[in-house]
Amino acid sequence: MLWYRAARFRRKIDWEEPTAYTLLCVSVPKNNERTPQAAEQMFAAMHGIFRSSASEQPHVSFEVVSKAHAINFYAYVPTDLRDFVSSQIFAQYPTVEIKEIASDADYTQLGEDKHLAATELDLKKPTAFPIKTFQNFEVDPLSSITGVLGSVSEQEEVWVQILIKPIDDDWQDLGKSEIKKLKEPFKSLGLWQLAKAELKTLIFGLAKHTIEGPPGEEKKKEEKKKDDKDTPESAAIKAIEEKITKLGFATNIRILAASTDEYSARAKLEQVVGAFKQFNTINLNAFVAKDITSDREAHQLFTSRAFGESNMIFNITELASIYHYPSLTVATPTIAWAGSKKGEPPANLPIEGTIPSDDLTVFGQTNFRSEVKRFGIKKKDRRLHMYIIGKTGTGKSTLMENMIIDDITEGRGMAVVDPHGSLIQHVLEFIPENRVQDVVYFNPADHEHPIGFNLLENVDPEQKNIVASGVVGIMEKIFGEVSWGPRLEYILRNVILALLEYPNSTFMGIMRILTDNAYRRMVVNGVKDPVIRDFFINEFEKYEPKFRTEAIAPIQNKVGQFLSASTIRNIVGQPKSTIDIRRIMDEGKILLADLSIGKIGEDNSALLGSMLITKIQLAAMGRVNVAEDERRDFYLYVDEFQNFATESFATILSEARKYRLNL
Repeated sequence: MLWYRAARFRRKIDWEEPTAYTLLCVSVPKNNERTPQAAEQMFAAMHGIFRSSASEQPHVSFEVVSKAHAINFYAYVPTDLRDFVSSQIFAQYPTVEIKEIASDADYTQLGEDKHLAATELDLKKPTAFPIKTFQNFEVDPLSSITGVLGSVSEQEEVWVQILIKPIDDDWQDLGKSEIKKLKEPFKSLGLWQLAKAELKTLIFGLAKHTIEGPPGEEKKKEEKKKDDKDTPESAAIKAIEEKITKLGFATNIRILAASTDEYSARAKLEQVVGAFKQFNTINLNAFVAKDITSDREAHQLFTSRAFGESNMIFNITELASIYHYPSLTVATPTIAWAGSKKGEPPANLPIEGTIPSDDLTVFGQTNFRSEVKRFGIKKKDRRLHMYIIGKTGTGKSTLMENMIIDDITEGRGMAVVDPHGSLIQHVLEFIPENRVQDVVYFNPADHEHPIGFNLLENVDPEQKNIVASGVVGIMEKIFGEVSWGPRLEYILRNVILALLEYPNSTFMGIMRILTDNAYRRMVVNGVKDPVIRDFFINEFEKYEPKFRTEAIAPIQNKVGQFLSASTIRNIVGQPKSTIDIRRIMDEGKILLADLSIGKIGEDNSALLGSMLITKIQLAAMGRVNVAEDERRDFYLYVDEFQNFATESFATILSEARKYRLNL
C-alpha cells in the first residue's frame, strides 16, 4: 500500500535533464516593513526566466523550513540564474541577506532514525478559479503557516517547497472557458437536465408572480441587474477575470514532516496542510491534500526538487499570498531573522583591483548582498594617521593585524609596538620567506640576548631639547600627577640635557649624576651650554644636603625602580644601540617590539614603548635633509595607545607626516 502511494506521489514527475542548481538562504531583518505586494512584484519579475521551449524552461523552488527550532526561508535556483533571482529578491526586499548554502549543508538531509510523512497539495476546482489572496486577509496569512512551523519540537522538522515555472499566456484560455460555462450554464447540460432547469424556473416564476403580482418593466430590469450582480456565478466570473489578467506560473506545493515516530510526523503534516486551508473560499477554489505517503522514496522528490506535471496555475498575486517574506507583523519567535542591517559600501570606497596594490592597504571586506569585495585605505590617507577606537573585543587589534600583514606582503617598512605580545605572535606567522631577513624582533624578556637601546646616543644638537622633552614626558606619565612637580621636572630636564652632551651616556647616568660628585663634575666639564653649566655649578652644587636629598628622592625612586630590573638595565645600559631605527625606516625593514606587560611589567613596558616611539620620531625628523619625494613611507602601529601616549605623540601627529612617518 505504501509503495502504491509513493508511486502515485511520483508518477507525474518531470525528470528534466540535469541542471546545476544552487540553494540560497534568505534572511529577513525583523523590522522588515515590506508587504506581500513586494512579493507580487518579485514574482512578476521572475517571469522573466520564461523560455519558449518547454524542455529548456527552468523552475525555481521557494521554501520554508522549520528545523532545530528555527524557521528559515530558502530559494533553490538554477546556478546560471542565481544572480538574476537574487537581484529580484533584493529589488523588493533591499535589507535581506542572501547566503549560498553548500550542497553538503542542504537541509534535506534526513537522518535514518526519522519517520516521514509527505504529500502534495492540489486544487478542488479547476485551476482557473482563484484562491483567497492577501488583499482579503485582515492579518498576514504567513502568520498561520509560520505559527504551525514554530511549534515544531527539537526532534521534528517540516519542509514546505513551492516550485514554480513560468508559463505563456495560453493558460488564460482556461479561465475564459470557465467564464463561458458560468455565463451559459445550460449549454453544458443534457436535454433532460435542461428540461428540468426550465421547468424549475417556470414554477418559481409563477409562484413569485402569484404572490407579488406582475412587476413593472423598470422593476424587472432592476431585479435582473441585482440578481446578476449578486449571484455566486457573477462573483466567480469577476474573480476569474481578475486572475487571468496577470502572469501565471505552473506550481507544485509539497510538504514533508519528519519526526521520531510515524504518528507524530503525520500529525504535524496534517497541521501544516490545515494552515493552507485559510486560502480556501466556498464559491471559488480550495486546497486539498493528495494521498499521504510515509515511504522514504518520496524523500528523493524533496532533495531533487524535480518539477512534477502540475494542474495548479497561480498568478503572481496568489503566489505572493502563499509565499512572501515575513514582516514585523509576523510575530513567530522561531523565525531566523537577519542580524544587524548592512549598509551599502560607498561608491568611492577603495576596492582591491581598482587601485594599484602599492597604493592600497587592504584590511577588510564587504559582503553587502553576498557580493564580497576587499577594500582598504589609500597611502595618502594613511599619511594623515589613524586612531582606532572601540571597546574591548570589537576587533581593534584584528584590524591592525590585517593592515600589518598587508604591509608585510607588499614590502613596506613598518614597526609594531605591542604591550600584549599576542599581536606580534600572530604577525610572525605571516612573515613570508622573502622578508625574514628584514625582521628586527625586539624582545626585552630575552635575557640571553639583550638588545642595546640607548635613547641618548649620538643625538643631533638640534634635537637635544626634543629628546629631553620626550624623556621628561615619559617620566611624567609614569610618575603620575601625585609625585610630579615643577622642581622635579626642572632637575630631570637639566640632567638629561647634560648627559646628552657627554659621550657614551646612558640612562644609567641619571642616577649617577645625582649621587656621584666626581662623575657629575666630569659630565659638567664637558657641557657647553652655559645655562646647564650654571644650573649644576651655581645652583645644584649649592643645595643644602637635606634639600638636595628631598629634591632628588622622587627621581631616584622611579628611575632606580627601572634600573634595578636586570631586564631593563641590560637594554638601556648599553652605550651603543644594536637597533638602527633610521636604517630600518630608510630601508623598509620590519621592527616588532614585543613589550608584553605579562613578561616585563606594566611600568617597564610603558617606559620602553615610550622611549622607542621617541626614538622613531627622532629618526623620522632626521630625514629633513632628504627630498620629500625620496622619503620612504614608514608605518608605526601602536596597540593600546593610551599606555604610551606622551607629548611626543602630539609632535608625531603634527609634524611626522611630512617626514613620511605614518602613525
